[in-house]
Amino acid sequence: MWRTRTAALIAACLVFVAVLVVVAAACGSSTPPAPTPTSSATSAPASPSPPASPSAPATPAQPTGSAAPTGFRAASVTFVSSDQAFVLGTAPGAGTVLLRSLDRGQSWVRLAAPNVTLGRPGSSGPHVWGVRFASPGHGFIFGKGLWETTDGGAHWALDATPAGSILSLATIDGQVLALASTNPGGAPATLLRRPLAGGSWTAVATVKSPDLLDSNDLISTQAGTAAVLDGTSVLVTTNGGLTVHHRATPSALQPATPSSVAVTSSGSLALLIAGPGAAGSVEKVVFTSADLGAHWTKAGTPSREGDPGTLAGGSPSSLLLTAASGASWVFRSASGGHAWATALTYGDGGLGWADLGFTTPTNAVVIHGPADKSGNGDGRPGQLLLSSNGGATWQVVSF
Repeated sequence: MWRTRTAALIAACLVFVAVLVVVAAACGSSTPPAPTPTSSATSAPASPSPPASPSAPATPAQPTGSAAPTGFRAASVTFVSSDQAFVLGTAPGAGTVLLRSLDRGQSWVRLAAPNVTLGRPGSSGPHVWGVRFASPGHGFIFGKGLWETTDGGAHWALDATPAGSILSLATIDGQVLALASTNPGGAPATLLRRPLAGGSWTAVATVKSPDLLDSNDLISTQAGTAAVLDGTSVLVTTNGGLTVHHRATPSALQPATPSSVAVTSSGSLALLIAGPGAAGSVEKVVFTSADLGAHWTKAGTPSREGDPGTLAGGSPSSLLLTAASGASWVFRSASGGHAWATALTYGDGGLGWADLGFTTPTNAVVIHGPADKSGNGDGRPGQLLLSSNGGATWQVVSF
């Protein structure tokens, strides 16, 4: 009897528990089920979201390119970082060629280039001799005409202006600076400015015709500062050419000619003065300025060997200088121009250099014997050389 009543009581309790479970399921469990994913277009947030901040313009995808042609020889080089470089040159049967490296010259790919011949200032007909990129996507190829790309070299467009030959070009502080002349080696050149994003060109200053017509390095830039020689003055700008200051140069030799200027930091310059010369030997004096040319201090005298070329600086203490006559030299100073040593010598009869510069305070670059005609029929070496120790030692790059 007790067992029967107990069993009945247990059964009733079980029924009561079952009813409670059913009711709980109908009313909702205390633990919510996992949410079902919904698209952002259909889901409604519980509270208003803050407005999204504007995104930066997307960097255009860089073209993949093809293999570098056999026998490529360099004419001009530009770096947009310590590793990424673009080189303009030529190869037998290939016309004008543009190469790109993403690993500081370890490997190269060929990109599209304007259909125009390679040349040098003073040559007849359309031709190019220089390349400069402001970013991986935005670059210029210049010479007797100006071509521009905004997609990393996949496509190029010919700019209608400026007219004549562009002797040198640089991009800085959101501006493009160009040194243009309708008569290279004759009439004065004009320093022009244009916004990098596009627009019309504005004349900044008239510049006395530079002597280094075979150089692309007539506009020196670093850390937001640019400098250009103008006869016995230096033109200096710290805002991309919107305003320009004229600085007088020292007269150290008689006769003395300012030969090259280098920006060595945002506030400092180095200046090469060339004196009398004979039989491939030219007296050279280097001055430095810690206030962008307002005051100059004599530093030292590089070797007399060779006609002076380009002066470049990775920092106020690290300077390089090219020269050429019966041979081609690179001279180096690690003491702000006070003491000099010969870093490179080629007994090549004076084939010269192009695009001497620094990509970091210690990484330097130069082209030896730059190619100056499509196909390189005259067999110029067109060697790209890199240094990682301020120009003390150099390595030839393979393409």
